[in-house]
Amino acid sequence: MAVAAVSLLTAVPASAAPREPAPVLQTQAFVDDPGASPANADADDPAIWVHPRDPERSVVLGALKKGGLAAFDLGGRTLQLVGAGPGGRFNNVDVVGDLAVVSDRGRDRVRVYRIDPAGSAAGAHVLRDVTDPAAAPVFSASESEVDEQRTAYGLAAGRDPRTGVRWVAVTRRHETRVALLALADRPDGTVGTAPVATVDLPSRFRLPNGSAWSPCEEPGEGPQLEGSVIDGRVLYTAQEDVGIWRIPLTSTGFGRPELIDRVRSFGVPQRWNGEACVPDGADPGYGGRWLTADAEGLAMANGTLFASSQGDSRFVVYGRHVRDLRIVAGRGTDSVEHSDGSAISTAYLGRRFPHGLLVVHDGERRPAAGDLPTTGFAFVRLEDVVTR
Repeated sequence: MAVAAVSLLTAVPASAAPREPAPVLQTQAFVDDPGASPANADADDPAIWVHPRDPERSVVLGALKKGGLAAFDLGGRTLQLVGAGPGGRFNNVDVVGDLAVVSDRGRDRVRVYRIDPAGSAAGAHVLRDVTDPAAAPVFSASESEVDEQRTAYGLAAGRDPRTGVRWVAVTRRHETRVALLALADRPDGTVGTAPVATVDLPSRFRLPNGSAWSPCEEPGEGPQLEGSVIDGRVLYTAQEDVGIWRIPLTSTGFGRPELIDRVRSFGVPQRWNGEACVPDGADPGYGGRWLTADAEGLAMANGTLFASSQGDSRFVVYGRHVRDLRIVAGRGTDSVEHSDGSAISTAYLGRRFPHGLLVVHDGERRPAAGDLPTTGFAFVRLEDVVTR
C-alpha cells in the first residue's frame, strides 16, 4: 500500500506551544507482582464515564491486565477493583452509554460491565459484570487457538451516529487485523457481541524510492495495532511500529484505510539479531516528524486527536496546528513516561475539571515499590493540553 501524506493539519514550531502540563492528581500505584494488592496489576488503558445527573460523581476506569479493572472517582480514589478471573488479562477499556467494554487479551473475549450511577457515590459496586456467558472468542476459532495468545488487544467503543448501534473495534495481538463488532442485548440482561466485519492492514509498504519495507518484529509476529478511538463514523488506530491509521466506518464494516502519520523510524532498515531489532542500513528519511515508536494511546476532543509517542514519552496533539508535549511533574505528582493509553472527556466535571479531563496511563510511576516498578494513571486538566 502506498503511504499517504499526513492530512490532519499543519505543524507549528515548538516555541509556539503552550507551557507543558502537569497532572492535577494521580491514582494509587499498581505493582505487577503476586504479592501486591491487587495482585499482578499492571496499569494500561483508561476510560471516562460521565455521570448523567451529577458530573462530579463521574468515574474513571483503568485496565490492569491480570489485575482486572479499577474504578476511580475524580479525586483519584479507588472505588472498586474487579478481578480478571481465571486466565483473564484486561488490556484496553472504553465506555459507550452506561457500559464499560474491555478487551480480555487472556481469553480473547470482549467483556462488558454495566456502570451503576448510585455506586459511584457509595464507593462500591460501581461495575456489574453483564458479559454474555456464551460470548465467543473475537478472533480465535477454538480455545486451543486462544492459548496461542493472538487475541483481542486494542479496543475502542462508540455509537453509530446514524443507526444508534453500539459498536466495538478490536485489534488483534501480533497481527494487523481489526474486527468491528456490534453490542447485542440478550433476554437475560447480559450483553454479547455480534461480528460485523474485519479488515487487515498492511505489514509491508512500498516506499517512495520504489523499495519495499516491513517493520522489524520478533520472528512469527506482525506489526500489531493497539491504541484506538472511534469518532463518529471514523476509527483512528495506531500501528505501533508504523503510524496512525484513519478508517471510515459504515453499518456494514470498514472503508478504505489511510495512513495519516508515520513514526520517525518508518522505512528504516532493521533486522532481528536474536534478541532485538537493530539498524541494518541508513535512514532513507521517509519517517514522520512527531511519533517515536511505539505509536500508542489515542483519544479525541472536538476533532482534535491526541496520541502517545511512547518511545520518547511525549504526546502529539493533532489540532488546528500539530504540536507535541510532555506531561511533567507537578506539585506532588510525577511526570508521565512510556504511556500506553489515554482518554478524554470534554464535559464539565465539577470545579476541579470545569473544561474537561484528560487521563493518561503512566508506565513508570515514581518512586517504585522497592525493587518493583509501578504504574498508574494521571489526571490532567483538558485546557492545559488542548487549546479551545
